[in-house]
Amino acid sequence: MKHTQTTLSRLEDILGESEYTVRYERGTFQSGWCLLEAKKVVVLNKFLDIEGRINTLLDLIPQLNIQYDKLTHESQKLFEEIIKKSEITAE
Repeated sequence: MKHTQTTLSRLEDILGESEYTVRYERGTFQSGWCLLEAKKVVVLNKFLDIEGRINTLLDLIPQLNIQYDKLTHESQKLFEEIIKKSEITAE
């Protein structure tokens, strides 16, 4: 997966289509992100570069309650790819 702004936007779309809000804020996040589950808000460290933002979202998306049925066809394909990669990494 290429580390471009387009890729980052596609990952953000997956979250947006599942009613999550993605925000970039200053803070002392040891992992580079913070999740407010009750409000469905994902807060990423705004000082991360594009590669860091993409890698963080790739790690985070499999842990979230993504509503697959609400995703567009393009987002569904990307989501399935992310899940497969996370399962391979977990083995």
